[in-house]
Amino acid sequence: MMLQTVQFSISMIQDEVRALVSQGVVDRHQRLYTLCKHFPLRDWLEIERVLEAHDYLLRDSVFDLMGREAWIND
Repeated sequence: MMLQTVQFSISMIQDEVRALVSQGVVDRHQRLYTLCKHFPLRDWLEIERVLEAHDYLLRDSVFDLMGREAWIND
């Protein structure tokens, strides 16, 4: 039986990272490489490949990956 990895898109990764930041698990000022602690190794290898394909460096900040955030005014 072969392990199957999840195919990640950049938008899926961004959504996951936004969730981690909103939960307070990850700070937006941390480096992207710190995200590896929050994903299984088999998924992280695919995430790293997608990030590199979209010109993100692991030394970039999480904020750079999150992109534009929408703010709701009360």
